[in-house]
Amino acid sequence: MSDVKLEECREHIRSQLDNVVDFWLKYSHDTVDGGFFTCLGRDGSVYDKLKYVWLQGRQVWMYCRLYRTMDRFHKPEILEAAKAGGEFLRKFARVSRASGEWKCAFCLTSDGKAVKVQRTLFSECFYIMAMDELSRVTGDKDMQLEAEQMMEQLIHWVRVDSSGLGRPQLPGDVPTNSMAVPMMLLCLVQQLTEGQGQDVVQKYKELEQWCVQQILHHVQRAGTAILENVSVEGTELPGCSGRLQNPGHALEAGWFLLQYSAERGDEKIQETAISKFMELPYQCGWDKKHGGLFYFLDVDGHCPTQLEWSMKLWWPHCEALIAFLMAYSQTKKPELLERFFEVYDYTFTHFPDAQSGEWFGYLTQEGKVALDFIGGPFKGFFHVPRCLYMCERILDDLLANKDTTV
Repeated sequence: MSDVKLEECREHIRSQLDNVVDFWLKYSHDTVDGGFFTCLGRDGSVYDKLKYVWLQGRQVWMYCRLYRTMDRFHKPEILEAAKAGGEFLRKFARVSRASGEWKCAFCLTSDGKAVKVQRTLFSECFYIMAMDELSRVTGDKDMQLEAEQMMEQLIHWVRVDSSGLGRPQLPGDVPTNSMAVPMMLLCLVQQLTEGQGQDVVQKYKELEQWCVQQILHHVQRAGTAILENVSVEGTELPGCSGRLQNPGHALEAGWFLLQYSAERGDEKIQETAISKFMELPYQCGWDKKHGGLFYFLDVDGHCPTQLEWSMKLWWPHCEALIAFLMAYSQTKKPELLERFFEVYDYTFTHFPDAQSGEWFGYLTQEGKVALDFIGGPFKGFFHVPRCLYMCERILDDLLANKDTTV
C-alpha cells in the first residue's frame, strides 16, 4: 500500500467534507427563530420544524471546531451560524426544575418551546460540548462557566444521585452500566481539558480514570465480547439487554480510549482499545455476505429485539473509519490500514448521495437506501462531518511524515 492511495483518500474525504458543510450551511439555518432545522430532504426542504437539542448542540460544536482548526472553514458565515445556534440553545434548551437543577429538553418547537424532556443526560452532554467549543472561538467566559456548571451537574447525576434525571428506581429495574454514559463523560473530559492548563486537567483526572474503568467493564466473556450493558459491578446481565452488542458504540469507545492512551502514554490501554474495542466488534459486526456493519447483535446469536438490528447506519461506519485510521496512525500496523480501507470502500460506495452532496443514513442489510431523507431527529450535522474532519487531519499527519508505505 503506497502513499498514493492515502492521498487519493484524503482528497476524496476533503471534497466530501466540503460538500457536507455546504449542504448544512445552505439549508439548515432558521433565519427567523434561530437554531437549526435538521429534518431535511435531499433537496434541502424542511419536512419537520421540530428542533432537537442533541443536534443543535452538535451542530454548534461542529461549526466551531471547523472554524477554529481548519483554515478553509475560518469563515464569518460559519462563526455567525455557530453563535446564532448557541444563542438559541442558551435561550431555550434549559428547562428549570423545582429542585433548582437545569434539565435540557430533548426537542423544541421552531420558536423554542419545550416539547419533550428525556430522562437521560445526553441533551446536557451536547449542550456542554457546544458551550465549551463556542467559548473557545468567541472568548465568552460565561459560556465556559455554563459548560463547567452543567458538567458538575452531570457528574452528580451519574455518580451521586440520579433522581434529577426524573427516572425513579423501580423494584424490578436492575441498575445498569450502559456504555454510552462513561463514553460520553470521557468525551466531555477530553473536550473540557483540551489545550487547558494542568489545573483543569487535574480537576477531571479522577473522573477520566473512572470513565476508562467503567468502559473497560464492558469487555466480557473472558475478553471475547464487548457488551453494551453490564451491571454496576461490571458483570454480565441476564436477558436481551445483557446480551446486546452495538458495534458502532464499541468502535467509538475504542478511539476515545486511543485518545486517552496517547495523552497518557498508556500502551496497555492502546492495545486494549485496538484488540477489544476495534477488532472484536469488527469481527462480529461486519456482514460477511453483504458488507457493512450491523447496527445491533446478540452475543449468543439470537435475533436482537431491536427491529432495525440488521440495517446499516451511517454513524457506525463513521466511527469505524476514525477508529481504524487512528489506530493505524498510532501503530503503523498494516492490518489496521486494511480494515480502514475495507470500511472506506463500503462506506463511500453506499452512503454518499450525489444529488445532495450529503449522506443517506439508513440502508437495508443488502445496502439499499431504506430512508432517503438526509437529516432527521437523530442524524444531523455531526457524525459525518466529524468523521471526515478527523480522517482528513489524520491523513494530513500521516502524509506529512511520509512513512506510511506498507
